[in-house]
Amino acid sequence: MNITKVISLVLAGIIGSMSVISGASVLLGLHEVGYTVLKGLVVYNVAVGVLSIITAFLIWKNFTLSKKLTSLILIFHVSVLAYLYFFSETVAMESIKAMTFRVVVWVLIFILIRLKTAPINTSS
Repeated sequence: MNITKVISLVLAGIIGSMSVISGASVLLGLHEVGYTVLKGLVVYNVAVGVLSIITAFLIWKNFTLSKKLTSLILIFHVSVLAYLYFFSETVAMESIKAMTFRVVVWVLIFILIRLKTAPINTSS
């Protein structure tokens, strides 16, 4: 298995699992945070976390759909980050930092997926 594939599927699986576990614990009231929680944002994070885990599986199985899902997740996160940063006055700084982290990780996954699938020109 290609190293870029391994790194991208591990990153997608870890960030997806983290989003599902932390979001579900907040939604179920198992974890209290010291700032205002936007319930819709937490639901979004859990849903996209599940999608991230599915994407990690598809990266592992080498499905073409994983490239499309990687792009879609990145677009979702960039859009939500822009909304949180520019349009939401009630969002906690922790939420903006967490979404920024997600964007950075998904940019890395996006690049790794593109490197893995890019044709290699061996002619001089």
